[in-house]
Amino acid sequence: MAAPLKHLINATTVTHAGQHLRRVWPAFDHLQFEQRASHGLETRAFKARAMQLADALQATLPDNFCAACDVIENSLGPPLALDAQGEPVALVAGPRGEGLTGWVVWSLGEYVARRGMNHVPRALACLHALTQRLTAEFAIRPFLQQHPEASIAVLHHWVNDPSAHVRRLVSEGSRPRLPWGLRLQALVADPAPTLPLLRALQDDPSAYVRRSVANHLNDIAKDHPDLVAEWIREHRREASAERSALLRHASRGLIKQGHAPALEAWGFGRGLQGEASLSLSTDHVTVGEDVGLHVTLRSTAQQLQPLVVDYAVHHVRANGSTSPKVFKGWQLTLAPQETRTLDKRHSLRPVTTRPLYPGRHRVDLRINGQTCASADFELLP
Repeated sequence: MAAPLKHLINATTVTHAGQHLRRVWPAFDHLQFEQRASHGLETRAFKARAMQLADALQATLPDNFCAACDVIENSLGPPLALDAQGEPVALVAGPRGEGLTGWVVWSLGEYVARRGMNHVPRALACLHALTQRLTAEFAIRPFLQQHPEASIAVLHHWVNDPSAHVRRLVSEGSRPRLPWGLRLQALVADPAPTLPLLRALQDDPSAYVRRSVANHLNDIAKDHPDLVAEWIREHRREASAERSALLRHASRGLIKQGHAPALEAWGFGRGLQGEASLSLSTDHVTVGEDVGLHVTLRSTAQQLQPLVVDYAVHHVRANGSTSPKVFKGWQLTLAPQETRTLDKRHSLRPVTTRPLYPGRHRVDLRINGQTCASADFELLP
């Protein structure tokens, strides 16, 4: 079993940080830093560990913020390496003796966010350096919230930065609903300020950057689905394979929801011309097992039919009501008069994000966003 994520920030992280900060600033009180940063560290969760290190940095770095940024930047190791596709090779680049990289950068970025609100240009310059050693996607968000115009202006310059890490920060740091990050309510309400940034980055040579743009668009789709559907319609024209992949990833949530304009933008606007049936391998399933889905499609059309075939499981909730969750099935083209069979196993093993409760579960077959057939099973404890 893999070690818990929280152990990525540990006593060695603290010692390593103290050594390099003292290396570049001999007056650094590394003993006080290590005492504050390591006190009760093993009892804390992952984010709490990062915040505790940031507390220790606040207590021990220079009072002058610009001087503190100099210390931080001089303590850093080389930027994380990227492969030929622009993907990070590893979270921590090079031996520890070269300087600070990896998860301690989360704490360094948090320090900059806490102390830098009255020094926006200097703070963002420091985040420019930090993001190349892990990420500054969490640290930049308070600046976007409190100083939106100044921060967005800097992001416009960064879309042409030679570092893929920095270009990714433009998109990832400004995502409206970044997981673990401060929600940017102004951008949730109106994503217009970031759209020119995404337009400039959607053909970036780095897959690392393009994946962030896709996730950013998927965030926007949660609040402005029609906007993203129109984006897909506009930007699919003469799109490269890389851009097409980005747009598919960006619209994954809309496709699963059966959002009609998004389906139409991808050419899946028409319902099935023909018949569809769904059967299950059993009527009774025990939690921890799986159930087989058997689908038969019969075309009555005289032309090819592009189809997205998904299915929704109506899970029983603790109070006895049901809630549907859509799962990916198949994407195919059905030939004229063709009959096609499809099979899939659906797992009913519980996961932390979706507890399973006994009861009658319905399965809906959805083709191009329309429910075409249903079946049900009893989930046993």
